Amino acid sequence: MQADLQVHAALQTLADLVRINSVNLAYQGGVTEEAVALYVEQFFQDRGIESFRQPVAPGQFNVIARLPGRQPRRRVVLEAHMDTVSVSGMSIPPFEPRIADGLLYGRGSCDTKAGLATMMHALADLHARGITPPCEVWLAAVVDEEFSFQGVTRLCQDLHAQAAIVAEPTELRIVRASKGVLRWKLRTLGKAAHSAKPHLGVSAIQHMAYVLQALEAEGARLATITNPLLGPATLNVGLIRGGEQINFVPDRCEIAIDRRLLPGEDPHDVWRHTGALVESLRARIPALQVETDAPSIADAAMETPAGEAVVQVAQSILQDMGTDPIPQGVPFGSDASKLSRQGIPSIIFGPGSIDRAHAAVEYVECDQVLTALAFFTRFLEQFE
Repeated sequence: MQADLQVHAALQTLADLVRINSVNLAYQGGVTEEAVALYVEQFFQDRGIESFRQPVAPGQFNVIARLPGRQPRRRVVLEAHMDTVSVSGMSIPPFEPRIADGLLYGRGSCDTKAGLATMMHALADLHARGITPPCEVWLAAVVDEEFSFQGVTRLCQDLHAQAAIVAEPTELRIVRASKGVLRWKLRTLGKAAHSAKPHLGVSAIQHMAYVLQALEAEGARLATITNPLLGPATLNVGLIRGGEQINFVPDRCEIAIDRRLLPGEDPHDVWRHTGALVESLRARIPALQVETDAPSIADAAMETPAGEAVVQVAQSILQDMGTDPIPQGVPFGSDASKLSRQGIPSIIFGPGSIDRAHAAVEYVECDQVLTALAFFTRFLEQFE
């Protein structure tokens, strides 16, 4: 009965969180995460659990809840982001949580307020039962994961811990490897002219076609280099803009590039390498003019060794729970890579599927919320 009540409470918390608009400021309809942060803060205050704010930007702060441990010099970090992507294009009411057929619907239900709610209730459960975990526990509810990672960057300043679990929808699978991401813009410059006399101009769009061919060849090369958990690195041109109107020779064309990285690849080395490939086109296209922006995002990949205690303990718990314990890799990025670079062995784990994140119909399976809650509680009890 107590477990049933706990699950009900966790789902109620999740519904409360979904009801709060926390679309990232960078996106249409965006706000700060302050309302969610205040909810999380009040949740812990009501239960007598210590919490404090970590300022990030005006109107934006991380909330850290803390449980003392038997070993005060050892720490476990549970981390989840409070922001969501835009609600543009959603075909369900984004902020009206609804449960039907064992699914809870709404923006952020899957990515990643379900993970946040289960982490919150795992701490609350330990505290209510008077259990002091082996290690000090920090639950970090952070801002701005969906755009520029300001929240986790602030969290990592002077942070020391023996393990971290980052909540993202992994369908209750342990994720110990994730691809990095590198994004930047590139422009070709031409010379404008009337389309009736194109020989008087230089088409930036035609020159961009040569650049795109070179990037396509690079993508084909990357497809031959794979990681056992993550597969190949990838390169995608996601945006292209060029020209003013149909009867002009276009003097400008711009693309936005998304490069997914494998462990061992340095983002800035990859950026310079790709720039050199484009620059080499000048040998056969002397008129080619290219401008390249610095990366807007440069986040390295993560791969936590299988022998790390955080992986081993998580596997043991899932094995006991009858859930697939085999670690895997994912192509998406998360806050885990930043914690890993801080020297904290990290994994990603949470309820829901990444296929439902950012979707027109976002939902999370309620039974997975139950399982995630049990997992986090047991992990905090067992990790030493």
